[in-house]
Amino acid sequence: MTTIKVKFRPSTVKDRPGSIVYLVTHRRTVRQITTGYKIFPFEWGEKQSKVICCDNERIGIIRPIIQGIRRDIEKLNQVINRFDNQYAEYTSDEIVAEFQRLSQSDTFFSYMEGVILRLRQLNHTGTANNYRAALGSFKRFWNNEDVFIESIDHFLIEDYQAYLISTGVKPNSISFYMRILRAVYNRAVEQELVQDRKPFRSVFTGVEKTLKRAISISDIKRINNLELSSKPNLEFARDIFMFLFLCRGMSFIDAAFLKKMDVRNEVISYRRHKTNQYLHIKVVKPIQDLIDRYSISESPYLLPIISRPGIGERKQYEAALRRINNALKTIAEIIKLPIPLTTYVTRHAWATIAKSKNVPVNVISDALGHDSVSTTQIYLASIDTTVIDRANDMVIRDL
Repeated sequence: MTTIKVKFRPSTVKDRPGSIVYLVTHRRTVRQITTGYKIFPFEWGEKQSKVICCDNERIGIIRPIIQGIRRDIEKLNQVINRFDNQYAEYTSDEIVAEFQRLSQSDTFFSYMEGVILRLRQLNHTGTANNYRAALGSFKRFWNNEDVFIESIDHFLIEDYQAYLISTGVKPNSISFYMRILRAVYNRAVEQELVQDRKPFRSVFTGVEKTLKRAISISDIKRINNLELSSKPNLEFARDIFMFLFLCRGMSFIDAAFLKKMDVRNEVISYRRHKTNQYLHIKVVKPIQDLIDRYSISESPYLLPIISRPGIGERKQYEAALRRINNALKTIAEIIKLPIPLTTYVTRHAWATIAKSKNVPVNVISDALGHDSVSTTQIYLASIDTTVIDRANDMVIRDL
């Protein structure tokens, strides 16, 4: 004899919603399924053992929960009936496992895993890694127990935000996670997997102003003039930093994957990994000096960041980025910089210095390869590359 009971587990926190659970009993062995459905105590009818709706403002939330519970019970009964017909012996654990397997397409974790897989298939590795980080954070909050998509409401998301704050996560990181989760949820809404309950309406998804990452031209000169020949790892990190700066704040990933064939007639031509925009950079003498210093004849790459071509290149890039950023932190301590030093600082520094020299903002935007009006104040699609080269000459002239 197998029985299924729907139960309500109140929250241990006052005035917060509790959880709906299913108790599956087979041969006196009881197993619990935590659904992720959240309701308040007054929405649970103890005598009827079912969810009730007492508040008209909550009817849009409670009705899908009632429908979801009904579907789950039907699914559990189908599993039990099939097991009764196919197996002489089975356990309550097997019932739960089969139910969860059948329900995977309805759960948020599983759905997001599918989104991440699709991003990797499209070769959007960086975005996939960001989604993986957000999913990992949400899983830690929910103790790795999957949650049904339709169970996600603003109470759950508010609790997640409170969890992030309590663990010391900074506001911009909270917004980063929330925006990713919201994008995945909205995709599920578009696919009509769930009715939009706007669960992210009351949490922080903006951007808080942070300490500027730009440094002055005098700081750049101090970094460039450091004597680091006795510390090869620091010297290499410094030289890569300078290469990025000299190349108008080139992104590290773009520099890592530059190939020798990308340099023709003293011009580096490449596509940005982030935007796919095609950029051209005049190879001035300081750039050429760095290329000559680090070029490896047998490698197709311009710089020795990817040392083993064709073998886990993405992992090599990520490991190199960590090493270089760690070395740059040491360099920042040596010259007593007031802000953390990373490869990304070069973009802010180049733009800030260019602006201080009255380079038009639209020229700066085009030089950095921005493709969105929200990224810069003004963006014009077509700027003569000679204007940009002159801007770069003005920036690096004082080195």
